[in-house]
Amino acid sequence: MSFWPEFLVIAAAHLLAVASPGPDFAIVLRYAVRYGRKTAVYASLGIGAAILLHVSYSLIGIGVLIKTTPWLFQLLSVAAALYLIYLGQGAIRAQAPKLGATADVTAGNEQLPSVKKAFSTGFITNGLNPKATLFFLSLFAVVISAQTPLLFKAIYGIYMAAMTAVWFCMLSYLLTQQRVRHFLLSKGFWFDRLMGVLLLLLAGHLLISSFS
Repeated sequence: MSFWPEFLVIAAAHLLAVASPGPDFAIVLRYAVRYGRKTAVYASLGIGAAILLHVSYSLIGIGVLIKTTPWLFQLLSVAAALYLIYLGQGAIRAQAPKLGATADVTAGNEQLPSVKKAFSTGFITNGLNPKATLFFLSLFAVVISAQTPLLFKAIYGIYMAAMTAVWFCMLSYLLTQQRVRHFLLSKGFWFDRLMGVLLLLLAGHLLISSFS
């Protein structure tokens, strides 16, 4: 059995999710602008590491629910779908930033955060984000089949963690370029709208699967 279609769907959904502005983007933006590229990169690595936490919860939870209490899995799927609908409709209504809105670009005489501080800030920002937890749980519930080997599931998780870190490290570099930073701030709401459509599609699939 080939798992490439499964992997490609996960990779595509994850790319849209990680590119959507949110708390992770906000912390990388702040660190890149206020403290510089190096500090933002370590925060990005922390964000990537936190993805493994979400993936672990999702995989363990899905495995237990499928094997033991199918009705509870159905209930959880419906709850996750409703939450995705809530997030999706809000994201679709994302508005363009007001003209003249800019990020804080004055670092002043603040002391640079340590490597440990920057990493832990990124990890906690992503790890405590309930949107990320439910997104990964819903994504794995929709895409990953019960026959998918644990090794493949681990590969999916490692891939998403690595790609998340790579994405935000790239942003750490780009956001220190003045023109690119202003462009992302002005056009970022389009990522939110695209993410909203994806969330609604995942929610619809979840509801259909739950009652089929």
